[in-house]
Amino acid sequence: MATMADDGIEERARRSEALIRYLGEGDYVTRRYVSQGAEINTGVYTDHVMPMRDGMPLRDHFTLDTHGFVLGKHASGVTDFTDRDEVDAKYNAEVAAAVCALSGASFVAVQGWMRRTTADLTERAQQKVAGYQHSGGLQPQAGEAHIDYNPRTGEAAGARIYAAQRPEGPGFKRHCCFSFWRTFSPGPQDWPLALMDGRSIQGNELASNTLFVVDEFPTGDALTAPVAGEDQMIAATILRQRDEHRWWYFSNMTRDDVLLFKFYDSDHSVTWRCPHTAFHDTSLPGTQVRESIEVRCVAFWE
Repeated sequence: MATMADDGIEERARRSEALIRYLGEGDYVTRRYVSQGAEINTGVYTDHVMPMRDGMPLRDHFTLDTHGFVLGKHASGVTDFTDRDEVDAKYNAEVAAAVCALSGASFVAVQGWMRRTTADLTERAQQKVAGYQHSGGLQPQAGEAHIDYNPRTGEAAGARIYAAQRPEGPGFKRHCCFSFWRTFSPGPQDWPLALMDGRSIQGNELASNTLFVVDEFPTGDALTAPVAGEDQMIAATILRQRDEHRWWYFSNMTRDDVLLFKFYDSDHSVTWRCPHTAFHDTSLPGTQVRESIEVRCVAFWE
């Protein structure tokens, strides 16, 4: 994996302080439950003050295989990102082409999209929906430092999705699970996305966080009761705080700014994952409610 080195341009970036929510140092059953308009985590989480660097003035400095993320430009043909039918009709093909261009992959399989907002979703979360599916909906901003896939989940995703999408294909040498992220609300955003330089992961701060998609949240002991086969379920990686973590964000993102960042790259000789979260930006005046859309996809090199 790429290593950290003194970089004068990065040290000159504007800095502010941000509260980043991390998993505590204790031993916990770590799970993430998601339902309509709400998400909860088990375990104990604590906010830590961390330096936050603004990468927008040096946007062309960042690369996928060095930092784990890149900021690109992409003009979408979607006129209204709140129109589910229009997004379904147009956006997946756009994303696949854009990710191929940004990553150099042979082809990209798009998995699904999710909108997020910092507006109050309490009323929405109280509406009961049977058979909730965690795709194509509206959820709050991310609450803690995480990577959407742990290594087992990321490795399995490549094999499963390639077999489904390219059953007659020649096979692949490398795959990478990505998020393609954009905000479509005016800046500056109140809770922008923060991305951690993947080279600053220490290795001893990581834990798996199993995903449970539910119609209603369990309560009490049921939240952490044993579940057979949990170690084989889809899971994310969550992080405990380390002073070495190096956080970036891009202030005043516009509709045409897109972030591409790694959940899992099978090539471990480069930076192969990127922790991320939302944070409350108090460094700029006049911030506005953030509306964003993210698309999960898997890129393949044949």
